[in-house]
Amino acid sequence: MNKFNELAAIKLTQYSHGGGCGCKIAPAVLSEILAKSPAATLHPDLLVGTESSDDAAVYRLNERQAIVATTDFFMPIVDDPYDFGRIAATNALSDVYAMGATPIMALAIVGMPVGKLPVEIIQDILAGGASVCKAAGIPVAGGHSIDSPEPIYGLVALGLVHPDKVKRNNRARPGDALILGKGLGVGILSAALKKGRLSDAGYGEMIEVTTRLNTPGAVLAEMEGVHALTDVTGFGLLGHLLEICRGSGLGASVDWQRLPVLGTALELAQHGFATGASDRNWASYGQDVVLPEGMPEWQKKLLTDPQTSGGLLVACDAGAVEQVLDQFRRDGFDAAARIGTMVRGEPKVRVA
Repeated sequence: MNKFNELAAIKLTQYSHGGGCGCKIAPAVLSEILAKSPAATLHPDLLVGTESSDDAAVYRLNERQAIVATTDFFMPIVDDPYDFGRIAATNALSDVYAMGATPIMALAIVGMPVGKLPVEIIQDILAGGASVCKAAGIPVAGGHSIDSPEPIYGLVALGLVHPDKVKRNNRARPGDALILGKGLGVGILSAALKKGRLSDAGYGEMIEVTTRLNTPGAVLAEMEGVHALTDVTGFGLLGHLLEICRGSGLGASVDWQRLPVLGTALELAQHGFATGASDRNWASYGQDVVLPEGMPEWQKKLLTDPQTSGGLLVACDAGAVEQVLDQFRRDGFDAAARIGTMVRGEPKVRVA
C-alpha cells in the first residue's frame, strides 16, 4: 500500500469512543461534578463567569471593550482529518459569536496518539482548523499539544464586544420569539456515518452545516430587540433552550412543525438512527419537558440530538423577528426559522 492509500485508509472515528459535541458530559452529570466547585471570584469587571450556564466568559477591559474567552475541543466526528479540523474550529468560534462578539484570535488545543496517527494526518487536522480561522479573519497564535490515547482538537477562542452589547442566555423576556439559525440533526448524521450508512449527499450536508461560522451573532449584538442568545450544541435544542428558561425564569413553547431539520437527518431519524448522547440528554432534563401525547420517539430524538457546531438560538422581541431573520439570510442561513415563544411560568419547555 502506497503512502497516499495508507493515509486514506485511516478512519479517525475508530480512534475515539465518541465524537463531536456528543462527547460532552450529560447535563445532569456535569451539574453534579460542578456542585462543589467554587463560584468565580466576584470582580466588578467580570461581566459573565461561572454563575450561569453561558457560552463564554466576558471580562470588561474598558468602557468600550470587553474580551470574550472560551475553549472547546472534542474527538473526531468525521474520518477526514481536514474536515474534522474545520468542524472543531467552527464549533469553538461559535461560542464567541453566541455572546455577540467578534473573534480576534485563537489558540490550538491538540491531543494526538502520536505513535498511531501519521504526522500528515495531524497536519491536516491543524490545517483544517487554520482554514476556518482564516475565514473568520483571525490568526491561530499558538496553543498546546499533548500525546493522548484519542485524537482531540479544538480552540481557545477570544473575541471583543462592547460591554453594553454582550448577549447572555439569561435575558429572555415574556413574549419573546425564539429563532433557530441552523437545521437540527447533526448527531443523527454522525450516527449514520459511524455505521457506514451515510450517503455522500448526507455527508456533504453535514459538512456544510458544521463548518458554517455563526457570523450573525456579532450583528445581532447591535439589535436592541435581541434579548438573549446562545448556540445549540451537545445538550440538544431542548437542553440549551432550558438553559435560557432557567436563567430567565421563564417557560418556553416550541412548535414542532416549525423546526428546521436537515433533510437527510429527517429520513434517518425516521429509520431509528440516533446517538447515545440523545438518551443521556433526555435522562438529564426530560422532567422539565412536556411533549404532546403520542409523539413518535424519533421526533423526541431530534429534540435532544446533540448538535456539533449547531445554530444560534435567539430570543427576541416579536417586532424584531423579520430583522433577525433577514440577517441570518444575508449570511447564508436559509434554514433559519421562528420555532416558538418564551412564556411566563416555571422553567419548562412545552412542545406542540
